[in-house]
Amino acid sequence: MTEAVRWTIKVSPETDLSLRGFLGAQGMKKGDLSKFVEDAVRWRMLDRTVQIVKDRNQDMPSDMLEAMIDDAVRDIRATAAVAAES
Repeated sequence: MTEAVRWTIKVSPETDLSLRGFLGAQGMKKGDLSKFVEDAVRWRMLDRTVQIVKDRNQDMPSDMLEAMIDDAVRDIRATAAVAAES
């Protein structure tokens, strides 16, 4: 496992209190703040990526997009089936 990278970030006092209260109510400890932030960053990156793809494909006919998705799912399932057999 690689060593963690230290970030220095600034948030408003309101955000700090709200987040610490939320983490405390969930039974999380002080060290869980880093895990929470990392998870939030990953989710936000995924959300932005999905929005970019949606925007890029908004003018594509839905039947063509669905066919592309079906092909990709079929390919992944075939690859997974081959990997499971080995």
